[in-house]
Amino acid sequence: MITKGITQLVAEAEAEIETLSVDDAIALYGQTGVTFVDLRDIRELWRDGAMPGALHAPRGMLEFWVDPESPYAKKAFASGDRFVFFCAGGLRSALAAKTVQDMGLTPVAHIQGGFTAWKKAGGPTETKEPKVPR
Repeated sequence: MITKGITQLVAEAEAEIETLSVDDAIALYGQTGVTFVDLRDIRELWRDGAMPGALHAPRGMLEFWVDPESPYAKKAFASGDRFVFFCAGGLRSALAAKTVQDMGLTPVAHIQGGFTAWKKAGGPTETKEPKVPR
């Protein structure tokens, strides 16, 4: 039996992390020392577009990429940057920001409304085409 649903999990996460409005996120975009992290599945990037310059870290690999002891660790997460996470609507990114914050990665935040809000507010986007293997 489920004792805690996604609504409660996200609310609990947002009580402990920084949530940025899309306008605040757009104001941070392009600043030195700030890395935007796109948690969406690659198929979402192909379908809906992407934020130019954002690090793509699929949600299913995030903890492995953040942990410096993991064989999958990515140097980007050891940069000391401020990390701003986003997904399509802001739910996965709230949970992800809470998880990596619990792991010790700071400072972190997420974008309220995610990439959908980013696009609607006129944030920069680009088309992502599937890579065709040769």
